Amino acid sequence: MVVGKNMTVQNSISAEELEEIIILIQRQYGYDFGDYARASLHRRVIRCMQKAGCLTAYELKYQLTNDHRFFAWFIESLTVNVTEMFRDPSFYKELRQNVLPKLASYPAIKIWHAGCSTGEEVFSMAILLHEMGLLSRTRLYATDLNPANLDRARQGIVPLQYMKDYTANYIQSGGTNDFSAYYTARYENAIIHKEYRKNIVFAVHNLATDHVFNEFQLVCCRNVLIYFNRNLQNRAINLFSNSLTPLGYLALGMKESLLFTDVRHQFEVVNPAVRIYRSKR
Repeated sequence: MVVGKNMTVQNSISAEELEEIIILIQRQYGYDFGDYARASLHRRVIRCMQKAGCLTAYELKYQLTNDHRFFAWFIESLTVNVTEMFRDPSFYKELRQNVLPKLASYPAIKIWHAGCSTGEEVFSMAILLHEMGLLSRTRLYATDLNPANLDRARQGIVPLQYMKDYTANYIQSGGTNDFSAYYTARYENAIIHKEYRKNIVFAVHNLATDHVFNEFQLVCCRNVLIYFNRNLQNRAINLFSNSLTPLGYLALGMKESLLFTDVRHQFEVVNPAVRIYRSKR
């Protein structure tokens, strides 16, 4: 496997070649990218080709077919999502003030973070739950397509260079504690303390192919649907709807909505500004 050469020659693939790559990945490895938004997927594939030194679609397909290590790297690179702790502080303030107090009435709380990436958002949720005295009776399920993301998340690793920004996000979300008390600085990383990770279950789950696996009072899938086409967005929202308890909450990213899904009438808007909905069931 050759990874890391930044080529000066222009890497390019056609729409037809992209479809061939999608089919190859699905047939050989079972990952289905067929309903991912093409423009975004095309950019990501080109970026992977540049990093790997593949000039043509033929070279990329050869590597994917013959080198399992290359494929593991390719999937890891292709599915990395931008994430941060307490991203969109107004969203977490709404959770703190209006959503989590209602979940406090349940003897046991289950929350699903779908597309959790490297865990920053589920760590943020755990800290909120701790501050509200709810973490001990909450089980958080954090799932992602990318096993490498989950391995990092299980270890509670967050780049230390971002913690100043994350601290600012935390304060803007209504946090009043010393944010540094939630992690230990170790070389270039911050390690989220185990007590805030012990109730988190990390697992591989593919929103394109997998099914309902539990029932939750809150499902969070933020800034993931923007990478899907309309068909896959609809599938994912139906999956979330079927995963919610009666009157359960659904949280999406700031640029996402239920507007064009066929289950939109099953939800009421809790806060349109931060994309929080509640099931009418």
